[in-house]
Amino acid sequence: MRFLLQNPTFAMACEQFDQAADLLELPQNLRERTKWPKRLVAVAVPVRMDSGEVVVFNGYRVQHHLSLGPTKGGIRYAPSVDMGEVSALAMWMSWKCALMQLPYGGAKGGVACDPEKLSRRECEALTRRYTQELISFIGSRSDIPAPDLGTNEQVMAWMMDTYSTHAGYAVPEIVTGKPVRIGGSLGRREATGRGVAFLVNQAAALCKLSSPLRVIVQGFGNVGCHAALELARTGATIVGVSDRTGAVHRAEGIDVVKLQQHVSVHGGVRGFPGAEPIDEREILLQPCEVLIPAAVERVITKEIAGKLRCHILAEGANGPTTPEADRVLAERPEIFVLPDILCNAGGVVVSYFEWVQDLQSFFWSEREVYDALYRILAQALSAILKRARKQNLSLRMAALMIGIERVAEAKKMRGLFP
Repeated sequence: MRFLLQNPTFAMACEQFDQAADLLELPQNLRERTKWPKRLVAVAVPVRMDSGEVVVFNGYRVQHHLSLGPTKGGIRYAPSVDMGEVSALAMWMSWKCALMQLPYGGAKGGVACDPEKLSRRECEALTRRYTQELISFIGSRSDIPAPDLGTNEQVMAWMMDTYSTHAGYAVPEIVTGKPVRIGGSLGRREATGRGVAFLVNQAAALCKLSSPLRVIVQGFGNVGCHAALELARTGATIVGVSDRTGAVHRAEGIDVVKLQQHVSVHGGVRGFPGAEPIDEREILLQPCEVLIPAAVERVITKEIAGKLRCHILAEGANGPTTPEADRVLAERPEIFVLPDILCNAGGVVVSYFEWVQDLQSFFWSEREVYDALYRILAQALSAILKRARKQNLSLRMAALMIGIERVAEAKKMRGLFP
């Protein structure tokens, strides 16, 4: 198994785990069972393209552990997807779910492709064939997919329909993050970004930062966009935004609604007339109260960490900060780090709510969804702060230790099947 997982992101996830396991003094046999993924699936996904050519894409699904319940995690469409990356994301999802006290293990999946180059028909064909290949491995009591980078509500609707067609009846609880009309939850689309915004405001109060907060968002996809919109609504000034097309900056503030409209028409922030273009690397180093990396892994490197000019680093993405950068940040107590397994947990929490609503065929109001989400996030933040202060830990290590400890305790209680 291990030779399949040679990937810098997976190595980073393992390094974090090993540090936390050492502090927890996990016995070696329990450590090994807690660390390594339970199941890795690789599938070939042949698709007939619009040109008539048949292209075979590589698809993956990793289930990290099932000790607390079914596995839960997103489906990613991106050129970088491989078994190692997916395994790292599944591992982080395990700790995230345990930290939030959700009855899930972590999972992640994806297909190595560029969704920007697929037509709608090609994307649907890819999704349906990928789902069909995973029929034996996913299920509403075993593994529940959700959207991630490069996927959305429509992809989840295709997945649900494919699975339901195979079952012979509608199975809305097989995926989360799907359209509300077919069993999705109110608030799910915005949940991760709004969770980031909620925690930023909590951290700003703890740090006694004055308003308005100046905010820079790196990544303007679903998470970054909704985090920016919610922070602007609550009084913050968005001074910088970047995405894969470029970066823009305006010290007086960017109209996020107009920027969102520009992106929907032009496909990215590049060329937005309401701000000045800036280098995509330099945007991370501009002065601000809050920096939100909300794109991909490993963007906050050792070099960048030493030059950051923010007071709060809110990790909207999974694994945006390398272990080397963490060591630099440990020497910079003026920066309050909201670690990824806390900061971006809003999506999986509301996915859990969606799953519960589907199982019960009883749906909640948006107010009920967000009241419950914010309560869970606040409780998790409080637990992390308490652990960090008690043991003199970074917030990341405190969060990891809580999540890993809960998973390890569940495995110990259940025992080892002969």
